[in-house]
Amino acid sequence: MDVYTTEEQQVEAIKSWWRENGKAIFLGAVIGLGGLYGWRYYQSEQETSREQASEAYMQVVGSLAAGDAEAQEKATAFLQSHDGAYTALVELQLAKSFVEAGDLAKAAEQLRSVKTAKDDALKATATVRLARIEAQQGNFDAALKELDGVTGDSWKPQVEELRGDIELRKGDTNAARSAYAASIAAASNPVVQMKLDNLPQ
Repeated sequence: MDVYTTEEQQVEAIKSWWRENGKAIFLGAVIGLGGLYGWRYYQSEQETSREQASEAYMQVVGSLAAGDAEAQEKATAFLQSHDGAYTALVELQLAKSFVEAGDLAKAAEQLRSVKTAKDDALKATATVRLARIEAQQGNFDAALKELDGVTGDSWKPQVEELRGDIELRKGDTNAARSAYAASIAAASNPVVQMKLDNLPQ
C-alpha cells in the first residue's frame, strides 16, 4: 500500500479497497459460518441417530431374551431399517433365538450374514457357531471347513476343542486326539483334558 499524505486519501483508499474486496470477505464469512453450522448440525443428527439405534437395539435384544412372541419379527424389522455395528449383534441374537426354536436353517442363514461383518471378532464368533450348527445337522466336513476359517490365536483352544468333538462324532479318534491336544497346548482346560483322557486307545 502506498504511503498516503493526508487522512482523506487514507479514508478514500480504505473505501476503495472495501468496494473491491468487501463482497468476497462477506461471502467468505457467510460460507464459513454456514459450513460451521452445517457441520454441527450434521454431528448432532449423527449422535441422535446413534442414540436411536442403540435404544432400538436394546429393545430388540430385550424382546429376544424375554422370548416375546413377536421378537423375531421385531429383530427382522430392525435389520431392515438399520445398518452398522448393531446389525451384526442383532443377527447373532436372532440366530441364537432360531437355534432355541429348533430352526437351524434360519440360524445358519443369520450367521452367514454376520460373517460378512467388518469386525473380526464378530466374524469368528459367527463362524464357530455356524460350525456347531453344521455339526448338529451332521454336515461334519462343512463344519470342519468353517473352523479352518478361524485363524486368530485367541480362538485356537475353542476351535480345536470343537474340531476334536466333530472328529470324534465322525469316528476319527486319532484326529480327535490331535485336536484335543492342540486345544490343551493353546490353553490348559480340564474339560478338554478329560475328553482326551476318555478317548479309546
